[in-house]
Amino acid sequence: MDHDIFYYIDFFYYSVAYMAMAFLLFLVGKFVYGILHKKINVKHQLVEEDNFAFAIAHTGYFIGLLLAIGAAIQGDSYGLLIDLQEIAIWGLFSIILLNLSVIINDKIILRKFSVYKEIIEDKNEGTGVIEAASMISSGLIIFGAVSGEAHDLVSGITQATVFWLIGQFGILLVSIVYQWSTPYDIHEHIEKDNVAVGLGFAGAIIAIGNLIRYGIEGEFISWADSLIFVGFDLFLGLMFLPVIRYLTDKILLPGQDITDELINQEKPNVGAGLIEAFAYIGGSILITWCL
Repeated sequence: MDHDIFYYIDFFYYSVAYMAMAFLLFLVGKFVYGILHKKINVKHQLVEEDNFAFAIAHTGYFIGLLLAIGAAIQGDSYGLLIDLQEIAIWGLFSIILLNLSVIINDKIILRKFSVYKEIIEDKNEGTGVIEAASMISSGLIIFGAVSGEAHDLVSGITQATVFWLIGQFGILLVSIVYQWSTPYDIHEHIEKDNVAVGLGFAGAIIAIGNLIRYGIEGEFISWADSLIFVGFDLFLGLMFLPVIRYLTDKILLPGQDITDELINQEKPNVGAGLIEAFAYIGGSILITWCL
């Protein structure tokens, strides 16, 4: 379809305005993180301490923040000023949800020890990987919860909050099911700085976030339809975790036992953990393509 020069000028203005608003929201998200984590000197950890564990976790927050803000930008246009207002409102709301997710997930996913101590004091990269994964997963869930059209602001916030809570519950469930499907104590080995175990667990967390994102994304039709759809995706995700782990052993790591590679070696096989993580995430993507 042909467009005149004015269409492209408007398109350019809109794009620049959207990116400027997104950048502003990103700075707000960074500022909020700093307020909620006053004990952490980000510059000191990244530059002076060279804390790679914190760098992993912090990058995960940025990815989650990007996904959360992206949800506010997606959708139909109703004029530049209205669009910027909507992006600002939903972007700030998404930032709040993401930071609440950080607090909740620290308490439920790695509940047996202090995440702060492991990442900041011990520089535990396995913990950093899981922390990053929980933020990415929450960002995916927020992306799905905020996307779509609502009848009004109040109903939209209500719907997004309910779906976000369902997503947090899904992350809790996957942490339980994943522990059940492994013959070793995840927390014990992560506390021993086992990055390989952390990677496998992180893949499962991101995979369930992607499935929940798919289940809640799009236009809201009714609570019954939405809850059935997201419930089905969550059930499917939880059921496929043990299956994926078995297939990883048989197909992606033929002739090797993944448990031996992760915990029964003097130096845990980080590559095996990365392959396990890929299997979970790749499986979740494949499921969303097939549904």
